[in-house]
Amino acid sequence: MTDATRWDLLGSYRAAGIDTPHLDRLARSGVRFERAYTTQPVCAPARSALFTGTWPHTNGTWSNNLAPGLDVPTLGQRLRDRSITAAYIGKWHLDGTDYFGNGRCPDGWDPEYWYDMRTYLEELSPEERRASRDPATVEDPGVPEEFTYAHRCTERAVEFLEDHEDDSFLLVVSYDEPHDPGITPPQYAEKYRDFVFPHDENVLDDLADKPRHQRVWAGPRLAEDRDDGFERRDPRYFAAQEFVDAQIGQVLAAVEAHAPGALIVYTSDHGDMLASHRLYAKGPAMYDEIARVPLLMRMPGTASGAVAPHPVSHIDIAPTVLEHMGMDVPALMPGKSLVPVLAEPARRVNDEVFVEFGRYEVDHDGFGGFQPMRGVFDGRFKLVVNLLSDDELYDLADDPGELRNLLHDPGCSPRRNRLHDRLLAWMNETRDPFRGSCWERRPWRADAREDTWSYDGLTRQRPDDPGYQPRLLDYTTGLEMTETVRRK
Repeated sequence: MTDATRWDLLGSYRAAGIDTPHLDRLARSGVRFERAYTTQPVCAPARSALFTGTWPHTNGTWSNNLAPGLDVPTLGQRLRDRSITAAYIGKWHLDGTDYFGNGRCPDGWDPEYWYDMRTYLEELSPEERRASRDPATVEDPGVPEEFTYAHRCTERAVEFLEDHEDDSFLLVVSYDEPHDPGITPPQYAEKYRDFVFPHDENVLDDLADKPRHQRVWAGPRLAEDRDDGFERRDPRYFAAQEFVDAQIGQVLAAVEAHAPGALIVYTSDHGDMLASHRLYAKGPAMYDEIARVPLLMRMPGTASGAVAPHPVSHIDIAPTVLEHMGMDVPALMPGKSLVPVLAEPARRVNDEVFVEFGRYEVDHDGFGGFQPMRGVFDGRFKLVVNLLSDDELYDLADDPGELRNLLHDPGCSPRRNRLHDRLLAWMNETRDPFRGSCWERRPWRADAREDTWSYDGLTRQRPDDPGYQPRLLDYTTGLEMTETVRRK
């Protein structure tokens, strides 16, 4: 996986001019998921879903600098407990500390190969550490490939594959690139020095009918005159995407040499706004620029160059891994295995996919602070409820740039309300700790129920997770619960 790769940075999704030959070859030899979505467009929450199979609001990582709860096993623990080696090489961002991690291998993952970003920094001198975080290093003095984090992750990944070619295993190679500072050998940056990434009409969005918090996020960009000659340039970002593609190519070559029967999964944690809707980076929005992610999979027997057109989610990755390994998927995991889609790419496993947001980062006061968001996408319409701001509805078939907010369009209200009902049901089904009548009683929902203190009046206990937690007990009897959802 990479960090902050927009879906359309890959040539297999869009011919935008960035060279990604190795990932494009993976797409041609496997299945490309056309509509894949992150669970939350921020690093740690997205990773929490990938590696626990549970929603950020469920596992406790609803912001950066928060770690999953102690009662939420990771894929590494689940596989280790079945005597399957699990190795994690690269950015982890799930120990609740800072961007780089604490340098300690989490339970379940092989400590011999563990290599988070703090481990990398501790290999460097103080001067080298500063250089590794300074974007100007690309220009002066420049760095050899061997200096970069991506290269050192690749070296360890290839070594792992050489050492485990006769074993069943899970290997995660988690690159930081193309996330800033985008340190790459200078020839990559030089190649993209004058490159202009194609822009869509939504870079001109004035956000007039959009949530207020987005206008605050855009800030001075709202006043920019973009009608004449606007260009999207970011040489380091685009260069880092080609550089990390080359690193992935080395890992793929090692997979083909040492584990040709492996299931290969490539994705990114989220995208980057890149000035679309006059926004930057990522945050509390469900626009495709940050919520939609590249997702490629390949295993022997999959159709080469197939496209899976229906919505899928990062929440589906952990069940896919477990089913592929021949393991049961616990009720605790709400996702759907994508193994059937690999056999039949036109198969639809999700009626809808969901995206959430809580906070960008605990350590920062900025980035909008607490911005609770819950969104749902059914393959055409996307509804986003911004609890402290204004809500959104888009028809991506007619408006792929998500320029026209149809929330108050009378012709769309039946579809909007159905999506809203499904969103509320999902919050209940997943035991969202932030659920409640405030999400139902939106100004545009005329038929919302009256507030009551008990709301739905139900107890919703955690689903079973055999081998990790005993069956929960009923508060009123002290006996094992008979149903997870029941009247209080």
